[in-house]
Amino acid sequence: MARSLDGLVLSPVADQAPGQVGTATRFLYREEDGVVRAEYAGGDVVRGYLVGTREGDRLDFRYVQLKRDGATSSGHCVSTVVGLPDGRVRLEETWEWESQEGSGTSVVEQVPADIPGVVRDGLSKVIG
Repeated sequence: MARSLDGLVLSPVADQAPGQVGTATRFLYREEDGVVRAEYAGGDVVRGYLVGTREGDRLDFRYVQLKRDGATSSGHCVSTVVGLPDGRVRLEETWEWESQEGSGTSVVEQVPADIPGVVRDGLSKVIG
């Protein structure tokens, strides 16, 4: 099993469709006793939350977000936690909207800790 997500900051490796999460979005994860949650912000997302469970390297969670245009949206995601050779964590995700049409796949990876200010970039509305 890959390491805990608790306290890790992750970001998408590529932009999704306009108005969705993208490379400017930062997710701050918390994990305890099989419960996973995260707060996220950045890019077109003003504020977002996810909550779910972890069994082994499988995450199953629901998410809800507020976009800059004032629209809200929600959905469901199943992710696989993968350990990268450099020690960072990757989530390989399959998601679907529940509040609108659409589904897809995405990849988010742990942001390297040696980038100055990385936690505050994109997360200032969430943690700052």
